[in-house]
Amino acid sequence: MNNMQQMFAKAQKLQAKMAEVQKGLENREVSGTSGSGAVTVVMTVSGVVKSISIDKELINPDEKDLLEDLIVAALGDARFESAKIYDTEMSAVTGGLNLPGMF
Repeated sequence: MNNMQQMFAKAQKLQAKMAEVQKGLENREVSGTSGSGAVTVVMTVSGVVKSISIDKELINPDEKDLLEDLIVAALGDARFESAKIYDTEMSAVTGGLNLPGMF
């Protein structure tokens, strides 16, 4: 029974540490780019878009579709960077263990 209590206590500590890391990542910012830097998106690791910067040479009504595609690509790039940071931080907390349902 004592072993089970120790495991439960360790799991609670791990869960608390993971929550602490997640909270710290909420405001951490990453950026994603597309079009060789013509479009830049800054977002938090939790996915909140903070800003979008567009090179003024891209603002052409005749190329609206291209601009929209570049924004989507920059968002995807920023999301990819966010996922890498999140995975790295959580892996550091869990020691590389994949804990289903924990995140």
